[in-house]
Amino acid sequence: MPRLRGAHMTPLSAEDVSVRFGGAEVLRNVDIAIHPGEIVTVIGPNGSGKSTLLRVLLGAIRPATGKVTRKQGLAIGYMPQRLAMDGRMPLTVRRFLSLPVRRRADAARAALARVGVPGIEGQSLATLSGGQLQRVLLARALLAVPQILIMDEPTQGLDQPGTAAFYKLVEDVRAETGAAILMVSHDLHVVMSASDRVICLNGHVCCQGAPKVVANAPEYRALFGLGTGGAFALYQHAHDHDHDHAEQDDAR
Repeated sequence: MPRLRGAHMTPLSAEDVSVRFGGAEVLRNVDIAIHPGEIVTVIGPNGSGKSTLLRVLLGAIRPATGKVTRKQGLAIGYMPQRLAMDGRMPLTVRRFLSLPVRRRADAARAALARVGVPGIEGQSLATLSGGQLQRVLLARALLAVPQILIMDEPTQGLDQPGTAAFYKLVEDVRAETGAAILMVSHDLHVVMSASDRVICLNGHVCCQGAPKVVANAPEYRALFGLGTGGAFALYQHAHDHDHDHAEQDDAR
């Protein structure tokens, strides 16, 4: 999907952002800009500040230095890494989708159907499988009709087929809605080849660019080594294979 460039078209950005917890600096001089309709994946080792960066962009954490700029009226859909809920408290999917903003029943049904779990609105959240819960979280984020969808490790706990299916769903959502997507990934072996950019974070932005560019960057290899050849196992689509064949033909 083509992306519009220019600062005036950037709905969400951070400039020279640093975050400190106590005496520890968690983020240092981070610059990031999300453009309309693009998919950006943030990777990094544990403790690198990935979730902190998302919370800063959402406005949940105030940076020690720097600033975050959001386009006026920007609609953000947020999918958290995990839910803190009491399993003893019965909470149906339908009720959950109306927290904190009440949603119409027909809108909730349509959102569940869109993410591939139709007809489960009467079920308790506690009875859902990991894959079902992730899709319900995505449905809740989509009910905000977001211009930017922010997801914190959305495939955590899913097996490989479930992860691939979820990423395909997210790509379809981007294609249908035009929403930009900013996603933290905990799994170096599954990064969408459709990502426009990958940002490697380790307290600061080590490197960024197209997935294959980042995979070969010295900064990435210094953090993650060469155990996988220093490369991402990219989620492949038919058009990617066509593109690869075209590249091979050009190289001949």
